[in-house]
Amino acid sequence: MSARSVLLRKELLESWRTMRLPIVAGLFLVVGLTSPLLAKFLPEIVEAAAGDQFSSIPIPTPVPADAVDQLWKNLGQFGAFAAIVLAMGSVATERDHGTAAFVLSKTVSRGSFIAAKVVALGAILVLCVGLAVAVGWLYTAILFEPLPVGGWIALAFLAWLGLGAWAALTFLGSTVTGSAAAAAGLGFGAFLVLSIASAIPNVGRFTPGALAGPAFALAAGLPVEVGDVVVPVVSTTILILLALGASAWSFRRQEL
Repeated sequence: MSARSVLLRKELLESWRTMRLPIVAGLFLVVGLTSPLLAKFLPEIVEAAAGDQFSSIPIPTPVPADAVDQLWKNLGQFGAFAAIVLAMGSVATERDHGTAAFVLSKTVSRGSFIAAKVVALGAILVLCVGLAVAVGWLYTAILFEPLPVGGWIALAFLAWLGLGAWAALTFLGSTVTGSAAAAAGLGFGAFLVLSIASAIPNVGRFTPGALAGPAFALAAGLPVEVGDVVVPVVSTTILILLALGASAWSFRRQEL
C-alpha cells in the first residue's frame, strides 16, 4: 500500500472518529429532507403565521422548480459553512499538534501529505452533496413529481464544484497562515467577496455563484446554453486549482 493511500485512509478514519463526517453528513441529509418540504408547505406556513394580514396578496402555488431552488439555496448557505469548517483545520491543526512533522519524518513527501488531505476533503463533500441531492430528488418526486435524474446529477456536480471552491480557499488559508481561525476568516471572507462579485455584470459569470443558473435549469428540466455551464465550471475549476497549487507550494517551503 502506497504512502498516499495510507494517508488517505488516515484522513477518512480521522474524519469519522472525530465525528466530522457524521455531523456534516447529517447536516446535508437535513438539507435534502427539508428543502422540498419547505418549498411545498411554505405558502401554508406563511398563511398560518400571517393570518389575515396578507390575505389580499396571492401566493403562488408551489411547483417542482421551487424545490430545486430551495435545495440549491440551502446547499449554497449551509454547504458553504460546512465546507469551510471541514477545511479550516486541515493543515493548521496538524501543525499545531506536531502531527505533520511526525508524519513527514516517516519518509512521506509533502506533496503526498497535501494530496491525501485534498482527496479526503473532496470525497467527504462528494458523499455529503450526493446524499443531500439524492434525498432531495426523492422527496421532490413524492411531494411534486419526478424530475430528470440526469439534471439532478448535474446539479450535484455543480454544487460539489461550488463548495469545493470555498473548501480550497479555506485550505489555502489553513496552509499559509497555520491558524484554523485565520483560515475560517479567509474562507468566509472569500465567500462574501465572491458572492458580491457574482452580482456584477460581466464579472459574475466567472464566479462560483454563476453555477446557480445552469444547476437550476438542468435540475428543473429547462433548456440551458452550453456557454452558461462551461464558463463558470472552467473558471471555478481554475480557482480551485490555483488555491490548491498555492497551498502545495507554500507547504513545501515551510519549516515544521
